[in-house]
Amino acid sequence: MSDISIYKKRVGGIRKILEQKKLGCLLITSCANVTYISGFLGDDSWAVITDKQVYLLTDNRYTEQARKQCRNCKIIERKGPMAAAAAEILLKHKGKKDIAVESSITIGQLQQIKKHLKKPLKNVTGLVESLRRTKDDTEIKNIKTAVKLAHKALKNILPKIKPSITESELAGYIDLQIRKLGSQNSFQTIVAFGENAAEPHHISTNRKLRKNDSVLIDFGAKANGYCSDLTRCFTVGKINAEYAKAYQAVEHAQKAAIEKIKDGADIRQVDQAARDIIRKYGFKPHGHGTGHGLGLEVHEQPAVASSVKDKLKAGDVITIEPAIYISGKFGIRLEEDVLVTKTGCKVLS
Repeated sequence: MSDISIYKKRVGGIRKILEQKKLGCLLITSCANVTYISGFLGDDSWAVITDKQVYLLTDNRYTEQARKQCRNCKIIERKGPMAAAAAEILLKHKGKKDIAVESSITIGQLQQIKKHLKKPLKNVTGLVESLRRTKDDTEIKNIKTAVKLAHKALKNILPKIKPSITESELAGYIDLQIRKLGSQNSFQTIVAFGENAAEPHHISTNRKLRKNDSVLIDFGAKANGYCSDLTRCFTVGKINAEYAKAYQAVEHAQKAAIEKIKDGADIRQVDQAARDIIRKYGFKPHGHGTGHGLGLEVHEQPAVASSVKDKLKAGDVITIEPAIYISGKFGIRLEEDVLVTKTGCKVLS
């Protein structure tokens, strides 16, 4: 299937939902959703989907890029505010049906559009995201590529991991390798040594790696806008017995969760499988979810947590990242990217 066919199919799916909900057109303001329906990888862009046309709104910084990437769209180069440009298009399509606007729009922008339209707008949540959840073959290929790029970046910096290097320096080396491979970071790289790894979203500091120390690296690369998200943990020098036991617990917890993954699996059971193993080892399980969806954004549907009353579907790509955090000592989180299939799952990383 060609690129343009993929985007036409996605837009067709959105039009079908709009028709079912008796909505005339949809204003898309989420950057990831714009990419999903158009292929545009730039910033500062909105899109409007009507029954006949897809409009991409951007400014003169991105019009050349948009023409190359968005062959299924009519490119609108705005001269003034984005809200005014969107209102101008929506005015032409304010028929009897309601106009839908993504809830990611700001209140100020929404007020500006309403001022121009003088017509009620219907806020919608998760319309495009519900389609984005199930990944097609092209999306899966991009995520696989993003995983390979991240793996290569990590492999290239391993010789740098020696006592006296700082967390910030090591994070910088990883980021540089990802750039040298022609990619971008999925998110801000987390490097945490020793006790700092007990903070799940630690911000790297000038803390130096010591002779006998532990390392946590949470990082990811992108391929055509699609993210990978991996976490690796290891030690430098002598291995502490408590750390070794905790590592084994997290490793087994991750395996138990992955074994539960299949089309139709209860998400709460996947999450619980990991926590049960960690408790059996005598540790307190992670306070965050066991995983999350992955795609154009590093956090997508579905969340893998005890509070989520949902089932996995073939085509979901999720992370599985159980963890143990011991304040003042260390943190261990192991994270893989996993594709849900009809018969089970495939670990992409």
